[in-house]
Amino acid sequence: MASEDLDRVAASRNTLVDPSRRRLLAGLLTAYTASLIPWALAQPAPHADRGAFTALSAILVGRQVLDTALADRIYDALVAANPHFPTDVQALLTLINERHIDPQQLQGVLDGEHSPLAPLPRQILGAWALGVVGSGKDARCVAYETALDAVIVADVLKPPTFAYGVYGSWSAKPNPEE
Repeated sequence: MASEDLDRVAASRNTLVDPSRRRLLAGLLTAYTASLIPWALAQPAPHADRGAFTALSAILVGRQVLDTALADRIYDALVAANPHFPTDVQALLTLINERHIDPQQLQGVLDGEHSPLAPLPRQILGAWALGVVGSGKDARCVAYETALDAVIVADVLKPPTFAYGVYGSWSAKPNPEE
């Protein structure tokens, strides 16, 4: 009777093994496991100069993903303000990579060494945060509600997308007697 039980167990094991079922289970397990891996979000860089700018911007602002349309506007405005901008961006990115400079220490290192690249991080961060490139008469607005200072607080604050008075009313000095 014991040998009949062993034969029955062996026969049931042979019928339970189904190669197509095993492949399906292995495939589902692999797909589920792969979904848990945090994949890098790659963004195309059509031009090397723009790619270097996007990489440097991501390092400086501390974000992995940046708005590509805004990046193009900022880059174009910075190049218009300074024709040497692409070369300076590449030089700064190379410096960061070669010396492994922590982004939080970068401005201090550049200022301490009196580097000609010292103004660059401020220009890039200012453009991303405020949406303005340049200053004074040369200031150019490239973003408003998509600038990072508005995006960061967008869950609580919404910047107005309209003026509170007639066009130009914001430029007049306030009248204290009113």
